[in-house]
Amino acid sequence: MNITIIGGGNMGGATARGLAQGAVAPENLTVSDPSQATLDSIHQFCEKIRTTSDNAAAAKEADIVIVAVKPWLVEPVLEGILPVLDLKRQLLVLIAAGVDFAHIRSYIHNDSCPLFRIIPNTAIAIRESLTLMSVDKATQEQTALIKNLFDHLGHTVLIEERLMTEGTAVTSCGIAYAFQYIKAAMQGAIELGFYPKTAQEMIDQTIVGAIRLMEANHSIPDEEIYKVCTPGGVTIKGLNEMAAKGFDDAVISGLKKAAGR
Repeated sequence: MNITIIGGGNMGGATARGLAQGAVAPENLTVSDPSQATLDSIHQFCEKIRTTSDNAAAAKEADIVIVAVKPWLVEPVLEGILPVLDLKRQLLVLIAAGVDFAHIRSYIHNDSCPLFRIIPNTAIAIRESLTLMSVDKATQEQTALIKNLFDHLGHTVLIEERLMTEGTAVTSCGIAYAFQYIKAAMQGAIELGFYPKTAQEMIDQTIVGAIRLMEANHSIPDEEIYKVCTPGGVTIKGLNEMAAKGFDDAVISGLKKAAGR
């Protein structure tokens, strides 16, 4: 199976690096990008990954074509490779926020081929992304194939395309919100008397432990929260103070704002 990634920047490059670590043979992976420095970086990571600046040549022989470019570049990139695409044989995957299936089909002049939209977050660089995936006119086997590829880069959730914007707010934007909590907690810990390095170490592991605990127990946040809340204890006092200061409302409002609500 030959895979071509058009766009070797942050998302495209991270996808290539991740896939080359077990999902596909590196020699079956091609990255196309106009920047020689970007291609050199990919080649330096793994010299078996093929690199080129010719999008059409890269796309022609691929079984899967992944277009990972800025939204405003999707149309010219697709128009550039359209003459060599065989969408009866190839699968086309788009990693570009805000470009829906209707727009993609208008660019490729094809109303029936399978299409996939993918939205990772920046943790894709270490193969820990929460990746959103929407599908249009693909078989179960085709869907499973693409999902399995991106599961090598973290965890992939299949959602309806109508929820892509909202999902992006929760996951792709959401990773920044998680960092914001860590930053705020660090500031609080420093004020309480801890050195920054110690504060970050404490908070990072607390976050990781919370996630792993829910996964292990197949639980929801409330269940784990109330296990910690001794009646009259310090945990519930802290939670109530955060709620009084608008913590929950701020998170919900921020997500809705990012989703354009």
